[in-house]
Amino acid sequence: MFSFGCKPARLCQGVTRREWLRVGGLSSMGLMLPELLRAERPVEDRGGSFGRAKSCIFCFLFGAPAHQDIWDLKPDAPAEVRGPFNPISTSVPGTQFGEHIPRTGQMADRFALIRSVTHPDSTHTVAMHYMQTGVRHRRPNTNPTNLADDFPCFGATVNLLNRETSVLPAGISLNAPGNEIPSGHIFPGFFAGFIGRHHDPMFVTSDPSKPDFNPFPIAHGLARARLDRRASLLSRLDQLRKRLDQVDAVQEACGFQDKALSLINSPEAARAFDLSHEKSTLRQRYGLTPFGQGCLLARRLVEAGVRLVTVNWARDYQARVADHWDTHADNFGKHKKLLPAFDLGYTALLDDLQQRGLLDETLVAIVGEFGRTPKINGNAGRDHWPGCFSITLAGAGIRGGLVHGASDNIAAYPARDPVSPEQVAATIYHALGIAADTDLIDHSGRPFPLTTGKPLLELFA
Repeated sequence: MFSFGCKPARLCQGVTRREWLRVGGLSSMGLMLPELLRAERPVEDRGGSFGRAKSCIFCFLFGAPAHQDIWDLKPDAPAEVRGPFNPISTSVPGTQFGEHIPRTGQMADRFALIRSVTHPDSTHTVAMHYMQTGVRHRRPNTNPTNLADDFPCFGATVNLLNRETSVLPAGISLNAPGNEIPSGHIFPGFFAGFIGRHHDPMFVTSDPSKPDFNPFPIAHGLARARLDRRASLLSRLDQLRKRLDQVDAVQEACGFQDKALSLINSPEAARAFDLSHEKSTLRQRYGLTPFGQGCLLARRLVEAGVRLVTVNWARDYQARVADHWDTHADNFGKHKKLLPAFDLGYTALLDDLQQRGLLDETLVAIVGEFGRTPKINGNAGRDHWPGCFSITLAGAGIRGGLVHGASDNIAAYPARDPVSPEQVAATIYHALGIAADTDLIDHSGRPFPLTTGKPLLELFA
């Protein structure tokens, strides 16, 4: 099943302080506060890589993989730090990865590895919000659920700012809600926050690896007649709807209904989500897992014009084996089970995009909320560690084979070139051609800068 929302963006046009003073002040120009604040910010140095990406596939590895067992091994560190995994050579001379991602190692020349991401938040909730928005949570030392004043995630932002007309929303989130735990606690960072729930990404909750995967089941079989009856009833209620059109909440609800009906009835949307059109050999190449088939579905969606697809690492609390990366116990046993699925899905996605001529216009990000502790705990696990961790970026002009930044001798803190979540977000928006000086406006009319970070222009060729 799915849910989503979308409405036109609100953008502000800037003016310099000198121009404002020259004409005599606020009242004569009719300026609003967002425009004045935006005028204070320096002009962005965009460079030739601005807007190189038509789309972004943002793979979010919930739970946080152990960077020092995958991307940044320390074979000379003490035994309580280095663990049992061996480093292997990659396609980039001098760069080594962990032994359980051999396919990824042979594609190291196709993506940039950032080994020095760092932030101060060691709780899943606020760290997920930070890495999926580029803005630190307002309540950083808490364990909050999603709130109306959260900063919007990447998918929500592109829904807000998208100007292209398509039946498919600009932001779609697969294997969602991958952020919900059995207690009903909904983590922040996956939603639209203060720009309004109608800008949430379209959440696809169905498992794309299942034979019966279909995010629009109501549009098929006997349910179709029921849908048509509901559409007819909505039409008959149109007169009442017109009377209530002055109420904002009713307008948004009606807009949501119209968009949902258009999507369900769209052959274009049905084709984009229909994995049966893919050869079985290609599906197997991606891996018959939620992550692997999510990556394949993401490729189909960007082909259909979706601007930002989030592929969440799905979780199943009934699973008998490790299904996510929060490895406080048996870190190495669980990573042995998790990494093959990641290795298949990620490399198949890069291969497939490149063969179809899409990699040069699609940014692919592999991100977790933080890293794991350098020292192995008494349960053979690694705990939360935001001090230093690794992410990767590929496509859209990113320099393949680049290793940006470095950690210290136990992968605890950046040794050089620290990278913040703000810089990661700025780099993603830069690649998508979304200006850093864009203002997002909350319900009360207050402006918030899209990002305060500067894009990592050195990552681009």
